[in-house]
Amino acid sequence: MKQQISEDDIRYKEAEKRVKRIKNFYIFTFVYVVVNIFIFITNYRELKHGETIWQLKYFTLAIFWGIGIAGYAISIFLPGVFLGSNWEEKKIKQLMDKEKEL
Repeated sequence: MKQQISEDDIRYKEAEKRVKRIKNFYIFTFVYVVVNIFIFITNYRELKHGETIWQLKYFTLAIFWGIGIAGYAISIFLPGVFLGSNWEEKKIKQLMDKEKEL
């Protein structure tokens, strides 16, 4: 028997947020690949005689942008790596407890 999913369910809302983040990751990654292919081709066509495309200056943007995408991927697919699992819940509880003391 199929279980009915309520859109008011907290688990549903969390799953919906996660799916949106994953979708955004795929879009950002696609844009990263397309833009860097375009930049690579443009740089290759503008090489002067004797120059090589394998110089760091041609890959600096791709490297730093790639680091950003890798960090975003870690935050999506391995959410507990940097701040631990349930970090947000613990922090919310801590702030609520602190608020009660005031």
